[in-house]
Amino acid sequence: MTSIGGAQMVDWNLAVATATRLVRPGPDISREEARAVVAELRRHAKASEEHVREFTRMIPEGTEPEDTPVLVVDRPGWIKANVAGFRELLKPLLAKMEGRRSGGPGGAVLGAVGGKVTGVELGMLLSFLASRVLGQYETFAPATRELPASANGGGRLLLVAPNIVHVERELDVDPHDFRLWVALHEETHRTQFTGVPWLRDHLQGEIQTFLDETDVDPMTFLERLREAAQSLSGGRPEGEQGESGSRSLVDIVQTPAQREVLGRLTAVMSLLEGHADYVMDGVGPGVVGSVSEIREKFQQRRAQGAGRLDQALRKLLGLDAKLRQYKDGEKFVRSVVDEVGMDGFNRVWTSPNTLPTKAEIARPADWVARVHRKAES
Repeated sequence: MTSIGGAQMVDWNLAVATATRLVRPGPDISREEARAVVAELRRHAKASEEHVREFTRMIPEGTEPEDTPVLVVDRPGWIKANVAGFRELLKPLLAKMEGRRSGGPGGAVLGAVGGKVTGVELGMLLSFLASRVLGQYETFAPATRELPASANGGGRLLLVAPNIVHVERELDVDPHDFRLWVALHEETHRTQFTGVPWLRDHLQGEIQTFLDETDVDPMTFLERLREAAQSLSGGRPEGEQGESGSRSLVDIVQTPAQREVLGRLTAVMSLLEGHADYVMDGVGPGVVGSVSEIREKFQQRRAQGAGRLDQALRKLLGLDAKLRQYKDGEKFVRSVVDEVGMDGFNRVWTSPNTLPTKAEIARPADWVARVHRKAES
């Protein structure tokens, strides 16, 4: 636990227990079918390595990057993995907030609220997300007995089997093609981090700078977390919208210095997500027979959400911004590859200085001018 003097801002164990208890059950599937799905996802993850490396040309031929494990998990497994990651990344922020809680005027109230209430509320949010994520490359994952990671202390690929089965049925697409299509996207993220050794440390440094700059009142943080949890549980009347209802959780921790960091993080995440979508579509026609149908139906699902409650939560949690990252990033990658080719695009991975800015994501020609024409002059 992140604690000072025995007090806890978040009871992580209770967050796991709450999310695991509240998460929706997976699709109806026999044990034999489940085993077959797990085996097929592992095969697709392995096959995707060769497809992605050949298409992206990010990893020089004859070299072998550090291996990272592929884990096919259920919804509780995803919850445990993500709580471990959150716990690791948020340590500095929660320690800082704990100090303010102890000495500030809201200390008594926060002491009554306690880490257990916060753990329950975080668990409620994770239970919502756990039924929606298809796959994830965990960049900062601490290794555990149940959830191994790469030797350097971070990196594992998660494929959430029940969610993949649920979506393939919902979209009414070929399940074997859909599973490979998902694996291609997630394998691209693994290739990004294993093929670009400095990327993980750079991203972690940016996130820690963002958290170090946070100057947020603990009561405000808990209030926003509670709003999200109440929306999920129905505790907040549908349609009730105040000023805070139009903001995401990220908005409460934006000082001027943080806005600069957040701009850089947004650009990097747009690049990574857009690149994965571009690769998935580029490789798809050669190995996924029904890729056009899958892409069309999946894009419709992404844009529509599951209803008013789902849309409200997506906005509150900042998931709408993630959807824009997919679209803007994919346009950037496509435009750059069209102009300078794949090898020219791959200059983006040279160093942090060659990553696109937030403005360049929207104007790819500016990135080409800065990185290519300046180098050639």
